[in-house]
Order: sequence, then C-alpha cells, then structure tokens
Amino acid sequence: MSAAKIKAPRGTYDVLAEQAAARATLESRARALLEAAGYERIETPVFEATELFSRGVGQSTDIVRKEMFTFEDAGGRSLTLRPEGTAPVCRAFVEHGMHKRRLPVKLWYLSCFFRHERAQAGRFREFWQVGAEALGSDDPAVDAESIVLSARLLAEMGVRDVRLRLSSLGSPESRTRYRELLREHLRAHEASLSEDVRSRIDLNPLRAFDSEHPGTQEVMRGAPQLLDHLDSADAEHFAQVRSMLDAAGVPYEIDSTLVRGLDYYTRTVFEFTSDALGAQSGVGGGGRYDGLIEELGGPPTPGMGWAAGIERILLAGDPMPSVAPAVQLFVALADRDDASRTSAFALLNEARTAGLTASMDLGGRSLKGQLGHAADLGARWVAIVGGKESALRDMQEGGQEPIATDAVVHAVLRAEHAL
Repeated sequence: MSAAKIKAPRGTYDVLAEQAAARATLESRARALLEAAGYERIETPVFEATELFSRGVGQSTDIVRKEMFTFEDAGGRSLTLRPEGTAPVCRAFVEHGMHKRRLPVKLWYLSCFFRHERAQAGRFREFWQVGAEALGSDDPAVDAESIVLSARLLAEMGVRDVRLRLSSLGSPESRTRYRELLREHLRAHEASLSEDVRSRIDLNPLRAFDSEHPGTQEVMRGAPQLLDHLDSADAEHFAQVRSMLDAAGVPYEIDSTLVRGLDYYTRTVFEFTSDALGAQSGVGGGGRYDGLIEELGGPPTPGMGWAAGIERILLAGDPMPSVAPAVQLFVALADRDDASRTSAFALLNEARTAGLTASMDLGGRSLKGQLGHAADLGARWVAIVGGKESALRDMQEGGQEPIATDAVVHAVLRAEHAL
C-alpha cells in the first residue's frame, strides 16, 4: 500500500513555472520603478525577535494579538516569522547606523511574510509583498512620492478598477485628544458594539472603524471624525500631500474612517483597493510612522512606507504572458552509445559557455521524438550528434548539412549573427 500523500500546509501554495514568470515580471518592473527613484534593495531575516513586533507594530493590533507565528528557539528566545516589512526595515536602519547616511534613506524589498489568517482568494498565511520605505524626512513630498510610486506599479501591472483611499491620522498629540472624544462616543453606545470593539475601547478605539459588525458600523456612522480634529500643522501637511497628488494626476477619495491596522502610523495613511477582487479588495497601502524608529531604540527619525501584496496584484492585474526563453540550439543524439552521449554533452556545454541558449534530450527519446521535442521548444537549430561528425538542421528552413561536431557552435553563432 502506498504512503499517504503529503500536502503543503493550509494557507500556503507552490509557485509553479507558469506563475513564476508573472512574478518575475512584477519584480523586474518594481525594481526598475523604485531604483530609478533612488530606492535601494534590502532583505531582512525571515524571523525576528518577537519584541520587535510587540513594540513596533503594537500590542493592541490583530497582528500581534492573533496572527503571528511565534516560537521559542533552543536558547529560549521568542522569535516570530515576520508578519510585515516596515518594523524589520526600521530595525535594520537602527542596527546598521543608517541615520548617519544622507537622509532620507530610501529602501525597497520584495519578501515573504506570515500571518495566521483565514485563507481566501489572494490571501494566504505565507504571502509575498513588494514594499518601500523612506526614512529621515517629514517632507509631504515623501508621502506623495510613496503614493505615486505604488500607484504607478499597480498601473504597470494592469490592476483593474483601482481606487485610492486617503486620510490623515494626525500627530500622536492630536490623536490622543481625538481618542478621548471617540472613547466617550463608544462608551455612550457600548451596548451596540461588538465584544471585540468593547474590549479595545481603552486600548485602541480607532480600530472600531474597521469593524464589520452591523451594530458597531451603525455606531461609527455617528462618531466624531479625526480629520475634523487635526491641529494646524497636521492639517497643512495633509493639504500639501493632496496638492502634490493633484499635481501628479493621481485621483483619490478622502476617507476619514481609514485608520490602517498598525499602531505606528501617524499623519498620512492610504490604501489602494481593486473592485476586481470583490469584498476583500485591498491591494496595498501604507502611511507615515514618525515615531517608530525611536520606539525601536533609534534616534527620532520620521518615516514613510507602503507595501502591496504580490498575490493580490497578480489576481487583479492583467494576465502575464508566459514566454519561454527561445532555444537557439537543441542537441540531439543519432545513436545512444557512450561516445555519442559524451560528445553531445560536451557540445551542449560548449554552446552554453559561448552564450547560446541550448538544450539536450535527457528523456531517452528516439531521434524522431527528439526532433519533436526540439520543435515544441521552438529551437532554431538542431545538432544531430553522431560522435565526431554531426548534422546541423535549420528548423525554420528545413535544410540539413553535415558538419564536424567541434564546428557546430561556431556555425550557429555565425548564422545567429547574420539573422
């Protein structure tokens, strides 16, 4: 009796060749876009100290309370598979003294992340994001640049029915004053709230705006709005961000209920959605986090960043054509003796060393089967090797000429150059 099949863990998936081509296209476009804007690539470890997220992301967030994959290593240290990218990048900024560099330091990444969420279309427990962080400037132009770059990436990937929601959470001081007003409103209607929202009235009342509970949503329709309680500096910062987006031709909707799910955000926050994704429409977003690096032990350093889900982009975007690399030379065997196989293998490696895209039959096919395989691969030339002597077939014109095996590569290079 055969053993039971082992499947990938729930909420994960395999990236097969047809998906890998689309992901490679996305990575190439992201790199070109972001590096042209002065962002440098960074990759952080897959797991970090749990304290990084409990301090940086916030104890009251769903990520820290419910969704992290946390474990203890052999030395008794608590480690967590990274659930998001901003806190690790900020940790690296502090650890490597990047504040001594010319500011702002602009970094981008394309990495895998992990959250214990209910798996659904385009949302997995292991998922990939492309993101960018600009550290060291509170200029509204940094905010606007982040939004414009993420909008352009989504446009280049053909993401359909995109909407940009935009708001400001203000400074920590103005938000503290607003929280008290919101707490008063929530307590006055506490009986109508969900249990989860009631439990967080003191800890994080702003999360009530994200609730899908009907009673809570009704209560929040009458709640005071943070945008109405920004101080003059916050209001001016937000006005400048909007003005720059208008100048760049990026349309947006002001949404005073947008709070994002992480405690570190200040001032500008934004989210891109795609109606092509249905109810779970988020594609990406981000915001400003001017106190996070200081919270992680670094010097006071403003920051702005965003991330977008790779799976979500590909699900809502235009289909990416799967184009296999053209095979210039296919090496076929006229005979199966050891000498012919050795000569064929040597020719294959000579061709690749010379820069040709070359392939060889490794499946034991007949000569007819090998020629069929070469045709399926779109090979331009086929060398039929019979030891020191071979035949070179033009798969487009149909002609075939005898040739010394050690002259095949030179002949193909000459012919390719003439095309």
